[in-house]
Amino acid sequence: MKAVIQRVLSASVSIDSKVVGSINRGLLIFLGVAQKDTSTDLEYMVNKTVGLRIFKDEHANMNLSIEDVGGEALVVSQFTLCADTNKGRRPSFTNAAPLEMADNMYQQYCKKLREENISVQTGQFGAMMEVMLVNDGPVTIVLDSLER
Repeated sequence: MKAVIQRVLSASVSIDSKVVGSINRGLLIFLGVAQKDTSTDLEYMVNKTVGLRIFKDEHANMNLSIEDVGGEALVVSQFTLCADTNKGRRPSFTNAAPLEMADNMYQQYCKKLREENISVQTGQFGAMMEVMLVNDGPVTIVLDSLER
């Protein structure tokens, strides 16, 4: 499982020019699920996301988590994070999880964030989406459950 996490002042996701999810201060999370991902990968990613200390404290040090600042999360499914670009110029997506598995893991990830008292907005799994954001910093972190 891979995630690209961006600290944002605001973010939104639209489908056919209609906003389906939006947040203020918090995290924009692009989440990719791979074929070999398990519940262990899911737990790791949720715990890392919730505990990631990338918000500024009173001394302007990145020392606070999304929980600490009462931030929101916008989670957008993104199978392209599982791309294999080792051969040729066209990415291969054979490492990406099948649709049903990926959707299930994506939904579980969002559910578990909510269980940690994080306000979560989402895009729509499998849809063509337009994402807008105001990056804060910019701060962008890449998480990969294979690196645990």
